[in-house]
Amino acid sequence: MSEPAKAPAPIKTPCVKVCVVDGESGLCLGCYRQLNEVAQWARFSEEERERIMAELPDRRARIRPEKLAIFR
Repeated sequence: MSEPAKAPAPIKTPCVKVCVVDGESGLCLGCYRQLNEVAQWARFSEEERERIMAELPDRRARIRPEKLAIFR
């Protein structure tokens, strides 16, 4: 009898379950990703996801602070 298949490793994600896209910056107010990045996240390679995640802290500055204050 064969062994049961292992479940795939979970995909690392910056998602914080606040899915609101800011029309001004085009970024999610929760994770700072662009809508297309959110939609394609599972299809990106691990390297692509890591590159995007490294950019996220700097992207936060593109969103006006008063918008972020609503969710923090």
